[in-house]
Amino acid sequence: MKVINFSESNSLYNNFLAQLRDLKVQQDRMRFRRNLERLGEINAYELSKVLDYKSEDIYSPLGVAPSNLVAEHPVIATILRAGLPLHQGFLNYFDSADNCFISAYRKHTTADEFEVEVEYMSSPSLEGKTVVLTDPMLASGMSMVLAYKALLRKGKPKHVHVSCVIASAEGVEYVKRNLPENTTIWVGAIDDEMTAQSYIVPGLGDAGDLAFGSKED
Repeated sequence: MKVINFSESNSLYNNFLAQLRDLKVQQDRMRFRRNLERLGEINAYELSKVLDYKSEDIYSPLGVAPSNLVAEHPVIATILRAGLPLHQGFLNYFDSADNCFISAYRKHTTADEFEVEVEYMSSPSLEGKTVVLTDPMLASGMSMVLAYKALLRKGKPKHVHVSCVIASAEGVEYVKRNLPENTTIWVGAIDDEMTAQSYIVPGLGDAGDLAFGSKED
């Protein structure tokens, strides 16, 4: 399974990610959402390089321009709610893509223990499709694996691209163990630590709350 870590090379991705982590910048909720969207756009552009292409003649007013075009846009799947701005970034570039939305949440049994439950999914058929599964934070990896298993109800994808902004090293290893080999992980940074409550350190905090406001459990 291939892991592509944007922090291992120099690009504007690192600037926007640094702003997402910054306590002062995080006070601007709209800017936080926009930076997530920007990272989705950058990821979409880089991911587009590994898709299948087809040759097509485009007719301009003055002639014919042979063009190499994406053969089929991927299905963009997102774990609600934190993934919505990242999802929008992908959709800005894959503007004719079909979409899938998955509701997953932490059901706490104690203060430090929880189970992840998938409650709802809206999706087209995924049989033989390329799927981009987005969630800003890949902590324990449980939500991502359960989301993938939920996707299988709609068919077996030919390839899955997992897109995260920040992951824990433990979460990446969990996904590598539990998702098939035809999976690519795209991540902005991999942090080494994770708390007992499965929050990534240094991470950036709760992406959903920072994007959309705090919630009651």
